[in-house]
Amino acid sequence: MPDGSLIDRFLEMMAAERGASRNTLAAYRRDLEQAAELIHGSLGNAQADDLRKLMADYQSLAASSAARKLSALRQFFAFLLDEGDRTDNPALDIARPATRRPLPRILTHDHVETLFAQASEEAAGETPPANAVRMLLLLELLYGSGLRASELVSLPRRAVTGGREFLIIRGKGDKERLVPLSERAREAVDRWLPLLADGSPWLFPSGKAHLSRVRLFQLLRELAARAGIDPAAISPHVLRHAFATHLLEGGADLRALQLMLGHADIATTEIYTHVDSRRLVELVNKRHPLARIDDVDLATSSS
Repeated sequence: MPDGSLIDRFLEMMAAERGASRNTLAAYRRDLEQAAELIHGSLGNAQADDLRKLMADYQSLAASSAARKLSALRQFFAFLLDEGDRTDNPALDIARPATRRPLPRILTHDHVETLFAQASEEAAGETPPANAVRMLLLLELLYGSGLRASELVSLPRRAVTGGREFLIIRGKGDKERLVPLSERAREAVDRWLPLLADGSPWLFPSGKAHLSRVRLFQLLRELAARAGIDPAAISPHVLRHAFATHLLEGGADLRALQLMLGHADIATTEIYTHVDSRRLVELVNKRHPLARIDDVDLATSSS
């Protein structure tokens, strides 16, 4: 069967059975069609040696890009194996390019408190500027709910009506998830809604649309500068990382954090587990079964 037909069948399976998004399907198609062009012969009949030569052609790419292309090949051949079109998966014999996911920049608790103190001060009083109240709410939602910048700026006005304790977020891959809305954030919402112009469908309108991600980035850095924090250390993404890191430090469950952040893969969430080593030692000392046995033995011997 021609490679094009095999790729089409594979993508149909990915869409129907795994719910792959349009962007994911497009990326798989590009990677597989490119591989079919580079391999002399049929991609569907390729052997491990063919794939090693192909990966050698990808050496000039970033390791993460080459790894993504290999992942597409592995899943493609796994599909052909399941369908009975092959008796092996030659891509499994290919070493995965070494990738190292960089740790996100960490924002300290003191920095977060300083940012909130500045935003709260600017939004204080009986008739604070509307922009100051908006900034406080943006900050509460970024740090208090861990939203992505794109998710935050595009929030519909109806998302926070009715005293809800959760937001329904449509994130990557057009997938919905529930995100908790803290009491502080709900208080900021109650202050912001009366200041919103009638008729806009957005929670953060700007002109004929909603606030842009670029403008959100600028507003955060301007706030940081006024608070005496290096603006280069602040971004919406950094605040999302701070939300995740500080929750884990407080004892949050990794699986619960995965759901709140909207990560499809738990491995993505695990980059936030750069917890202070002293806390790990404390955790082992308190929770390890042998530690409890030692406590029992000590109590028994002393009695």
